[in-house]
Amino acid sequence: MMNQEQDEQPHHHASRDEMETLETLALTNNQHSPSHHDQSPPFAEISMDDHDQNHDPLLNQPRNQQPNPYNSFLEPPSYAEAIFRSFDGEDSNGGSGVNGHDLFATSTSQPGAEYIRITVSDPLKEQDVSNSGLIGGNSYFSYLITTRTNLKEYNGIEFSVRRRFKDVVTLSDRLSETYRGYFIPIRPDKSVVESQVMQKNEFVESRRVALEKYFGRLVEHPVIRRSEELRLFLQADGKLPLVRTTDVASRMLDGAVKLPWQLFGRESLQGSTVDVNEVVLPAKGGRDLLRIFKELKQSVTNDWGAVKPPVVEEDKEFLERKDKLQDFENQISNASQQAESLVKAQQDIGETMGQLGLAFVKLTKFEADEAMFNTQRVRSADMKNVATAAVKASRLYRELNAQTVKHLDKLHDYLGVMLAVNNAFSDRANALLTVQTLLSELASLNLRIEKLEAASSKIFGGDRSRIRKIDELKETVRVTEEAKTCAVREYERIKENNKNELERLDIEKHDDFLSMLKGFVVNQAGYAEKMASVWEMVAEETSGYAAKDSA
Repeated sequence: MMNQEQDEQPHHHASRDEMETLETLALTNNQHSPSHHDQSPPFAEISMDDHDQNHDPLLNQPRNQQPNPYNSFLEPPSYAEAIFRSFDGEDSNGGSGVNGHDLFATSTSQPGAEYIRITVSDPLKEQDVSNSGLIGGNSYFSYLITTRTNLKEYNGIEFSVRRRFKDVVTLSDRLSETYRGYFIPIRPDKSVVESQVMQKNEFVESRRVALEKYFGRLVEHPVIRRSEELRLFLQADGKLPLVRTTDVASRMLDGAVKLPWQLFGRESLQGSTVDVNEVVLPAKGGRDLLRIFKELKQSVTNDWGAVKPPVVEEDKEFLERKDKLQDFENQISNASQQAESLVKAQQDIGETMGQLGLAFVKLTKFEADEAMFNTQRVRSADMKNVATAAVKASRLYRELNAQTVKHLDKLHDYLGVMLAVNNAFSDRANALLTVQTLLSELASLNLRIEKLEAASSKIFGGDRSRIRKIDELKETVRVTEEAKTCAVREYERIKENNKNELERLDIEKHDDFLSMLKGFVVNQAGYAEKMASVWEMVAEETSGYAAKDSA
């Protein structure tokens, strides 16, 4: 998707260095001006003979220019400040910290307001001796995670811990299990392939930035930011105190061992019931394979069976919102792709404009060196104006492109938000499926009891084996009823979480998109006017020739 650092072709490197050298020289030459910061960024000056500069009227600055009030409001930053400031007055890095490290500070300018800021820094390569116990085995990178906050849930104002990426995975899994139904931000991928392809330093820095963004999104969430899981992750010294969730392979192996006992052993009745403690967790990846099979069967029955499920999703408002969010995700995906195309186009035109400026720079130097007549010197001055304007416009395009990435990257961020939304909706669907499965199981158990009771009643004195089986089935019904009650309660909790999160999403989406559009439009308008002023200056300097031609 859209990245803040655009890849450049190798053949541009030399010309880019030349342009930056010209710009640096120009800036150095103009720093003596007391009004340097009040003026627009200076042209990249090209050295000419002194007598030509003093006598050629084309080199004089235009006079009696009236200030444009709109341009004064959108005065672009100086070149030295361009990567840190934008027309909308925000830090181009998205935060107020040095070099963008405080990217997602959850704070406000109001005194006494709650805030929490997290920075990720200082990657450190360490040896992993947890498995083999031998030094020199696998290695990993740990990161220094620094938190500054005044939230009462945290004991302290500023504290730091070292964590590795595996710890982040553990935190993410625990949050997903504990806060089902919430729009929990998606953690960065492990990127195993990317780590092999990218340079080591580049990969480590990319992961550091991704982790910082991830923690920024976590602390923006009103519930997650106050969670005990996040507090322990950020504050507990030493090894992460969170109990790491058993991996899926181990769970499945444990379930495979239990399955024969559930199907054929003496635990075939009680052992086949759903554990009350496990029912609040999704069946997928759990230790109970029989539950997975039952819920899979229920899912197929819901989709293809002629019998209506015992309970269905009846919240029509939720179903409508779900469909609309699916359409919204499709529109966001398309808009994000178009934003990428815009960034690429602006980058290309900036590079091309710079190449044109360099071409005129070389042509200007050739004309000045070979000039024998005054007309050649005048023509050289004209080309110098065009060259400096093109180089300046190229730089403005690069600054504009950085601002475009900054603001329109919000579209890409919302694709990640929609992944979190879909995960929360999946929690709801899985919880409903668990309730449906338990209700179907209860109906099946009660039907078996009725049949056994009817068969036992036909035998004088009753059938002891049937009576014993009926008692076992009734105990199974009791346990299953408890599990169903817990499952219904969990389903209702997830529904309430979905409702609250959708309300929060509406508010934040409005604010985010308003800020995105404002920043994008203001910067586009400001830089467009500044580029226009660059070329208007060149046109005014050469207007005398147009007057001579018309005469």
